[in-house]
Amino acid sequence: MELLKKWLGHPEDIYNLLRFKMGGYRAVMPRVDPDSLGCGLRTCFRYLNQTSRSFAAVIQALDGELRHAVCIFYLVLRALDTIEDDMTISLDVKVPMLHEFHSYLYQPEWKYMESKEKDRQVLEDFPTISMEFRNLSKVYRDVISDICHKMGVGMAEFLEKKVDSQHEWDKYCHYVAGLVGIGLSRLFSASELEDAVVGQDTELANSMGLFLQKTNIIRDYLEDQMEGREFWPREVWSRYAKKLSDLAKPENIDMAVQCLNELITNALHHVPDVLTYLSRLKNQTVFNFCAIPQVMAIATLAACYNNKQVFRGVVKIRKGQAVTLMMDATNIQAVKAIMYQYVEEIDQKIPSTDPSSNKTQQIIASIRAISLPSSPMASRHHYSPIYLSCAMLLAALSWQYLSTISKATEDYVQGGEN
Repeated sequence: MELLKKWLGHPEDIYNLLRFKMGGYRAVMPRVDPDSLGCGLRTCFRYLNQTSRSFAAVIQALDGELRHAVCIFYLVLRALDTIEDDMTISLDVKVPMLHEFHSYLYQPEWKYMESKEKDRQVLEDFPTISMEFRNLSKVYRDVISDICHKMGVGMAEFLEKKVDSQHEWDKYCHYVAGLVGIGLSRLFSASELEDAVVGQDTELANSMGLFLQKTNIIRDYLEDQMEGREFWPREVWSRYAKKLSDLAKPENIDMAVQCLNELITNALHHVPDVLTYLSRLKNQTVFNFCAIPQVMAIATLAACYNNKQVFRGVVKIRKGQAVTLMMDATNIQAVKAIMYQYVEEIDQKIPSTDPSSNKTQQIIASIRAISLPSSPMASRHHYSPIYLSCAMLLAALSWQYLSTISKATEDYVQGGEN
């Protein structure tokens, strides 16, 4: 019944879940026909589906050869990330591997069979991935190899180094996510589906990655604490607690929320760059690929802002809400309207006593100025009494059916990847 109550409060979720389930998903994430692929690529797309909750569907929706290039790019970085995450590999082995990983792309027989990580298949069958990498056009290979090299060096740098300053927070997020945004942007331009400026403007591309990564780091505070990882910058949290773990203590909840709000305010400074970047995109599949994670991120930040639950459990946006965002975020005006909606939501929750309140209001004002919708948003957020009645009836009749929505959709909308 709790699920039913949630849906009754958000009738648009019911409508969009049904619309998505009954074929609307094809507009934003059509799937690749496996029979159209060679054996090696078919294997790579299978690994993509096994290792990515968030990106598998939208990668497969990309046009032509760009789809294959981005799939291989993802798997190469997933293999690199698996090496970094594997705590059973000693540092004297791991550091050289991270530095040299880009060279393994040109070694047909290289593979690693000793990983204990859940995604170890991308290392154990790296020869298949590297073979398909070598089958790509040189313009794609050069981008993937270059980003892989830079990311490996950056990962090695932070293996024994904690994130202290906000500058180092930006630097860490650049290595693990900003470089992904830069690499993807260069692939978009190399495919000629997007103009050269998209790949050349590394500052905007970097912001795309930082916004997503900071959102993940902020949301995942408790999970990271439980697994012994710390990514919140000491420069910020040390103003609110002696140890980062202290923020999870009930007696520190007020200070913890103030720290959370400051980090969310920091992340919001990337939104203007995100909107500028998205406004340059011409290809519909590339736009969907880039825009969907960004609107998920702003919705997640709005859910986390001033929310004590970040320190007690998991904060997630509703499945229906996520599906609505996926189906709506198909053009720049819609994305601006979504950004406007969620910064307004944050603005309504700013405590007057919050130490960051002025800074939060300032960045919200900046975002509001560039995302102010040119047309009324009523069609997205206001529903007639007849519609509401029908939606509520539909909810009562179909809530149990909808709770079994396809696993692919559920994994995508709940995904938290970069």
